[in-house]
Amino acid sequence: MKHRIVVLGAGYAGAFAAGNLARRLSPADTEITVVNAVPEFVERMRLHQLAIGQAVPFRPLADVFAGTGVRLRVARVTGIDPGRRTVSVSGEEGDDELTYDTLLYALGSSVADHGVPGVAEHAFDVTGRSSALRLREHLAGLGEDGTVLVVGEGLTGIETATEFAESRPDLSVALAARGEPGDWLSPKARLHLHQAFDRLGITVHEHTRIEAVEPTRAIAADGTSIPADATVWAAGFAVHPIAAAAGLEVTETGRIVVDPTMRSVSHPDVYAAGDSAYAIGENGRPLPMSCASAGFTNMQATAAIIARLTGGEAPVTGLKYYGNHISLGRRDAIFQMVDGDARSKRWYLGGRTAARLKSGVLKGAGWGIAHPTFGMPKRRRRLGTAAERAGVRAAA
Repeated sequence: MKHRIVVLGAGYAGAFAAGNLARRLSPADTEITVVNAVPEFVERMRLHQLAIGQAVPFRPLADVFAGTGVRLRVARVTGIDPGRRTVSVSGEEGDDELTYDTLLYALGSSVADHGVPGVAEHAFDVTGRSSALRLREHLAGLGEDGTVLVVGEGLTGIETATEFAESRPDLSVALAARGEPGDWLSPKARLHLHQAFDRLGITVHEHTRIEAVEPTRAIAADGTSIPADATVWAAGFAVHPIAAAAGLEVTETGRIVVDPTMRSVSHPDVYAAGDSAYAIGENGRPLPMSCASAGFTNMQATAAIIARLTGGEAPVTGLKYYGNHISLGRRDAIFQMVDGDARSKRWYLGGRTAARLKSGVLKGAGWGIAHPTFGMPKRRRRLGTAAERAGVRAAA
């Protein structure tokens, strides 16, 4: 009987992992199923571009996995039963239950409203395709002198504010930060960031905690009212409570606690990767939620799964976080390296060179998704595609 691997989520971590597993495991011995809520791969790192009206390609997952032997199930995950090793899903094909021998949990994260009144009802976000498209439609309806407030001084907040200000100079863009934006950057990089804010005309409200969101304004903790025809909430991420509800050992925030091989410390048949995994880097600190972390954790998880199934010893690689790469519109960016203690180094790269480097990173990630098996022999992929088509004809 084939070993059944179920991958939950086809974002950066899940899609890469599924392709890697398909390339390195024999289809005669394993069956790989990917479950994803939408039929396309979503380039989350570019959703702020989509929201402001730029063209962002979306790759159908059916095309991505064509010929690889990976089975795609477009459905929402509604529950996990680790005792029975089943996953409950709901989609166009109806409610169903999938059985696994190995589960790779890579459901990612969504926006965290932190219980702030009005966020769910009135704010927008750029953590998913549907929410980015909703914001895109709203912004398209704003005329000159429209006001946009981005809440959050992290990477998503900075990239969103600068992208919006560059693409729509007719809008008045502001950023609300609980502290100082970029306070983790080196002094020169921080200066570069604030010069970009000034160049783009972004109003920065430092040391401002937003405590309520209304349809046309946001209210700060000190009572200040900040006008906003659109409030974009970028004040952190939250993971889905499914893992906690299933009884997996999780942190207070719901992230799955894993060992150095990305294996759940409470359930040995479950692995986690991406934002859902609480993984400790080689500096002894938890990896941040990021695309880079998704790459490290999915490679470690797939290597461990493959070793387990082929009788090898699961390798453990150092999970090192190298730094932050921040877009400041299309023609400017900051690349900030960090040391082993996650402190910013004095050196940084900025300007057009950094922007071109960030563009290359995005294109590389896109290429990787379009080629999920990373060099699976073309003949094997062609044979797989032909077999899939024959199966469709036979079913018809």
